[in-house]
Amino acid sequence: MTQPTLVLVCKRPSLGVGKQRLATKVGQALALKIAEALLACTMEDVLAWYGAVVIAPADVKDREWAVDLCKKTRADAAVLPQVSGNLGQRLNALDHALRSSGFNQLIYIGSDAPDICITDYTAVSDAFLNVDTMFKPTIDGGVSIMASCKPWPDLTHLPWSTSQLGDGLSLLCQQNGHVIGKLPVGFDVDEFEDLSHLVVKLAQDQRPARRVLLALARQIIQQKTSKQKVMMPNEGRYA
Repeated sequence: MTQPTLVLVCKRPSLGVGKQRLATKVGQALALKIAEALLACTMEDVLAWYGAVVIAPADVKDREWAVDLCKKTRADAAVLPQVSGNLGQRLNALDHALRSSGFNQLIYIGSDAPDICITDYTAVSDAFLNVDTMFKPTIDGGVSIMASCKPWPDLTHLPWSTSQLGDGLSLLCQQNGHVIGKLPVGFDVDEFEDLSHLVVKLAQDQRPARRVLLALARQIIQQKTSKQKVMMPNEGRYA
């Protein structure tokens, strides 16, 4: 397939699964709401995408959930669950399966980077004329877009979920002959502090799902700030 294909690699939002670093600060229930709102933002992009779409849930048990998700947004999307292993192994297996089926320009995204916009997707598609592989770095050292015309090298031993991932991934691809390009730095939502980036970045974003996420993030930040103020001792009480 000569046109780029959008591949959504995601987990099914559920209580106690995903966003656990965020959950330590805001609780499981609010972390789940954020995860659901983030996925809605990503599906907003999936709906707007002009080319083929593949949904890759993290667990084969969530195949039917992913199929139902497609029915609500992109009925023409394919569903291909991930295999077991670390993220690198799962991406390698997914990439091999898709390329073996004729897909050759693959844009991988997750469901936790709401700042991704149409200009990012357009830039990736255009870049395939001159480069093999494109990344969108995030401020925490990761990436929110992984796109390539070439099969990924062995991703098994990369430092996943660390601040060294982006550099390690880029270096590995270069060592395996990929010509690399990069988009402007963005962010993803893993920690409570990331909600502040979200509020700033999405302040003027008019996409409906982003407006819902923005309102939720503002509410959580306000609640957290109010609780902290209540818990602070009255420093002037005995002055």
